[in-house]
Amino acid sequence: MSPLIPRIHFYEIADQSWFPAFLREKVQAALTLLWTTRFPPFQSLPPASLVARILQSVLGRSIDEYIFVDFCSGAGGPTPKLEREVNKALALESIDKYHAKKQQQQKHSIRKDATASAANGKPTRSNDDDNNDADPSSSSVDFILTDLFPHIPSWKRACSTSAHLHYIPTPINACSTPSNMLSLTRPPLASTPPSSSTSSKKSHQKKKPFHLFSLAFHHFPDPLARLVLRDALASSAGFAVLELQARDPPSFLTMLLLAPALWLASWHRFRADWTHLFFTYAVPLVPLVVVLDGLVSCLRTRTPEEILALMEGVEGMEGWRFESGREAHTWPTGEVCWFVGIKEGGTQEGSGAERST
Repeated sequence: MSPLIPRIHFYEIADQSWFPAFLREKVQAALTLLWTTRFPPFQSLPPASLVARILQSVLGRSIDEYIFVDFCSGAGGPTPKLEREVNKALALESIDKYHAKKQQQQKHSIRKDATASAANGKPTRSNDDDNNDADPSSSSVDFILTDLFPHIPSWKRACSTSAHLHYIPTPINACSTPSNMLSLTRPPLASTPPSSSTSSKKSHQKKKPFHLFSLAFHHFPDPLARLVLRDALASSAGFAVLELQARDPPSFLTMLLLAPALWLASWHRFRADWTHLFFTYAVPLVPLVVVLDGLVSCLRTRTPEEILALMEGVEGMEGWRFESGREAHTWPTGEVCWFVGIKEGGTQEGSGAERST
């Protein structure tokens, strides 16, 4: 269903060349706060955590087959928290599988011991017990921060907290990503440890790039958005457009609530940065720009049908399927609007495009 409000590509203040760079950094830091902070009782979890669950649900068990490359990362946005949430879930899943396998082996061992005891007339110990002491191995996923204007200090701080979070220090244009992009990461993508098997090394090398556009895709006018999608279809195995707003009245109301949310949370998050506090409370330019740009973002946000229309006639859509949906992140008006494309490798009739909502 098409929204009643037409898409209008108005200008956002923080995108303008005349807007001071230091204030732009404050605005982007405020957006990161909104991505990663939970505001009870209106939110059951931060929006970034909700996005992590969406990616896990859509990609399922294949999520560890990808390397996630975030474009237009700004000060980091949701990506560092996405990395923590996804890898935490993968680790817990691996531990659960390990314990389930170990219990199954123990039951099998007990049955074998009972049979041997009955035959020999004395208790025996199965050698399987010696094979149950291995540590559970967990798969992991790497995330990479990129931007046309890299925020290296912020990215270095974020990457210092995880071995699976990386950044590219050189400008990356989402319209034409370099073929050697993954080799540009800092810290370098970790190679498989020497103790790992050859098959594990091959598995690591075969991981596929997955493009992320977190609160970013609405920034592109139609000609650039078409180029971004064309590049994603040509150079990745999947992509996700993730927005915290839509083109509807509830989203406009949600944007108006961002100012009080920042006033509530900024003192704790930025208490060591007096300039950020000054431009949040004394001269509240940061919340003002966040709200005004948020309202414009609503007008810029595309529906799934409009994203599909941008890909009409683009080469390389064979074997792709597309899914979209909406999930509430803030009661009663805020929703994550997501659109995911996944390359399945096979060739389908026609364009190969499928869509489910």
